[in-house]
Amino acid sequence: MGYSREIYQSAEKILRERRRTAQEKADQKRTLFYQICPEAETIEHRLAKTAVSVAKAVLKGKNATEQLQKLKSENQSLQDEFSRLLAQHGQNSLEPEYTCPHCQDTGYIDGKMCSCLKELLRRESYRRLNALTPLSLSTFESFSLEYYSNEPCNNRPPDREIMRNTLRYCVSYARDFSLQSPNLIMTGGTGLGKTHLSLAIANEAIQKGFGVVYSSAGSLVTKLEDEHFGREAGNETSNSLRDCDLLIFDDLGTEFRSSFSSSAIYNIINLRLLLQRPTIISTNLSTREMVTFYSERFASRIIGSYRRIVFVGRDIRQQKRMEYRS
Repeated sequence: MGYSREIYQSAEKILRERRRTAQEKADQKRTLFYQICPEAETIEHRLAKTAVSVAKAVLKGKNATEQLQKLKSENQSLQDEFSRLLAQHGQNSLEPEYTCPHCQDTGYIDGKMCSCLKELLRRESYRRLNALTPLSLSTFESFSLEYYSNEPCNNRPPDREIMRNTLRYCVSYARDFSLQSPNLIMTGGTGLGKTHLSLAIANEAIQKGFGVVYSSAGSLVTKLEDEHFGREAGNETSNSLRDCDLLIFDDLGTEFRSSFSSSAIYNIINLRLLLQRPTIISTNLSTREMVTFYSERFASRIIGSYRRIVFVGRDIRQQKRMEYRS
């Protein structure tokens, strides 16, 4: 899955801490056990010596089979005695008790990512996204249609009917999300639920184990500028935008516009299209405004490669404020 380097580093740090803690507890447990049962420590030293003797016998080669059999028998007797002493003192094992017994908190099994690391990546991705947005509140269940008028308007269906279809499509998109999912552009006025539904999709995608990056246009351009002009080291932002499974690009058109910002945004959109990685854009801009603010080439890429999702109605945030005041 396409998570950023920061998320990988954070998850691997957690695993390292788990492993260190498990090993420290095992060392403490072993020390206490040897204090009350010195005989067990003596046996462990003898076991270590038999291992060295086995290695020497193999290297020498002379009468190796006979020596190996003898050492194996001695080793088994010592192990049996060690187990007896453990049981006698109410212990099962002195080995570290790792959080994940499958990979022993390394995150990998035979070179393949363990399920524990996958889960940590999901949790860390969710945590970081939730720190930037009200992700935990932005679910399909919490999206209410009651703020959309049920009255016909200008010979078209009521706003509520249009938004019900929009909601159904977004639910379906999230349910079936994959790296082959189409790009979406959510258009409509301010406060109509574009951010809410894009984050609801993000919620579902993260739960499926996909790497999601959310950024407002203004924040994204600022980060890219800082990296481009050397105010921040590295190119973590560019890598994250390129590698993530789903990019949610919120409030296109609200950023401070400059030749750099226009070029940076176009490059992001174009690169994601070339890599065939799904992107969701939300914007208040019309197609004509996109041409004016960016370029005809930019608008053409959006029109030809993004599925348009229309949001209609009255600003929900204003409606809620009026309800609160009353």
